[in-house]
Amino acid sequence: MPSQPDPRVSIVVASRDRREQLLDSIPRHLALAERPQVIVVDNASSDGGPDAIERVHPEVHVIRLDENRGGAGRNVGVRAAESPYVAFSDDDSWWRPGALSRAADLLDADPRLALIQARILVGPEAREDAICAEMARSPLPAAEGQVGHPLLSFVACAVVVRRSAFLAAGGFPSRFGVGGEEEIIGWDLVADGWLLSYVPEIVGHHCPPRTPGGRPERREIGIRNTLWTTWLRRPVGAATARTTRELRRFPRDRVTARGIARAVGGLPWILRERRVSPPHVEAMRRMLEEQQLASESRRYVD
Repeated sequence: MPSQPDPRVSIVVASRDRREQLLDSIPRHLALAERPQVIVVDNASSDGGPDAIERVHPEVHVIRLDENRGGAGRNVGVRAAESPYVAFSDDDSWWRPGALSRAADLLDADPRLALIQARILVGPEAREDAICAEMARSPLPAAEGQVGHPLLSFVACAVVVRRSAFLAAGGFPSRFGVGGEEEIIGWDLVADGWLLSYVPEIVGHHCPPRTPGGRPERREIGIRNTLWTTWLRRPVGAATARTTRELRRFPRDRVTARGIARAVGGLPWILRERRVSPPHVEAMRRMLEEQQLASESRRYVD
């Protein structure tokens, strides 16, 4: 834990109508010994959250957007940050003391590294998010001297990015909203020659509120974004194969139907913006898919 403020990392939180979650999590950011610059990007909230934050925590930089940009609201925060590295938090997530300085040390030490994914502990019981075990089993080959486990995507509620790399790659797509928006920027960073790493010693906490009835709109957007990402970046054969697999996995319900319809509605834009990733990125995707298929096959046999 640093003995004095560490100016290398800022925290960017994009939020919409989550006043109570913000009021709970912001003090945790401000209490960190690193004393990071804290930037809240408000996606056109109607619950008074920005006013409350400015009143209670005037040291927080609040940016008010006039429309809901979803995950792309983070891009505004990154551009406003004054540090070389930016930590993303959701309005219901925060960092373990010392994590930000340690992440900055690792980013300082390896100029090839664009992103460090933290281990995510969920809820008041601090159970490890299931995706952490998946990231730790990554079959991707590490570059010489690469810290942690190589990745091709990440989870935005607990990640530290190199500001310059993130902005050069274009940030989160403005059309994607919230739900699987990380995948395409992860692919694009690797396409640009950057490394992404999961480093379990760096820890973030995530305490999402219970939502009666689940989050059907988030699932709908996630389905749409999965299909959009696939067709924006993958070769036709691989995109067709992944689409077929995903359609078999999606629940057969109205949420899935709406997600697929929204994906199809974006076809003109997809065809206009389609840019296939370089071969080394596609090779990495295939490695991850082969691991996933092998894992599913084992579960079926068991």
